[in-house]
Amino acid sequence: MSIRTLAVVSAGLGTPSSTRLLADRLAAAASEAVGERGDEVHVEVVELREHAHDLASTLLTGFAPPALAEAITTVTHADAVIAVTPVFTASYSGLFKTFLDVLDPKALVGVPVLIGATAGTPRHSLVLEHAVRPVFAYLRAVVVPTGVFAAAEDWGAGDGELTERISRAAGELADLVTAAGPRRPDLADPFANAPSFEELLRR
Repeated sequence: MSIRTLAVVSAGLGTPSSTRLLADRLAAAASEAVGERGDEVHVEVVELREHAHDLASTLLTGFAPPALAEAITTVTHADAVIAVTPVFTASYSGLFKTFLDVLDPKALVGVPVLIGATAGTPRHSLVLEHAVRPVFAYLRAVVVPTGVFAAAEDWGAGDGELTERISRAAGELADLVTAAGPRRPDLADPFANAPSFEELLRR
C-alpha cells in the first residue's frame, strides 16, 4: 500500500464558495476511488484567496513569500492535483491563472490533474474545454478525460448528474495515480547556489 498526496487547488473567492464545495466533493470522491484501488490518500488544500496579495507580489518581485512558497511546494510535490476555478468573463479567474503563472513551468509535467469549474449558469459549461484544459496541456500535465462543471442549478437534492460526473472523474484520476509510482519531482532552485552579499562585495 502506498500513500498518495493529493493537492486540491480552490480559486473560490467567497466563504463558503461553490468552488470550494466542488473541490471538496472531488477530493472526497478521488480519495475513496484511490482507496478502492488499495492505496491511501493524504489531501492538502490550497485556498488561493488566502494568497491573493502574495501572488501579486510574487509576479512583481519573482520571490514567493513563505506562505505562498509552502502552497506552491504542496502542489508541485503532489502525486495528483485537483484544480477548481469559478468562471469570470467566460474563462478561469485571474487568481487561478496567476497561481499557475508563478509555478515552475516544469512543475506539473506528467502529473495527473482533475479540472473543475463553477458558474451561475450552464452557459459557461464549455469553459473547461476551451480555457482550463488547454492551460494544463501547455504545462504538460495529464488531464483526466472528464472535467466537472457545476452551475447553480446542479446543487441540491437533484444533483444526481453532478454526482455521476464527480464519480467518473474521480475514478479516472485514481486510475492514473495508482498506476504510477510516487512522484520524485526534480525542481532545482535557481537561487540555491546564489552568492551571498558578502561574497559579491569581496569580488
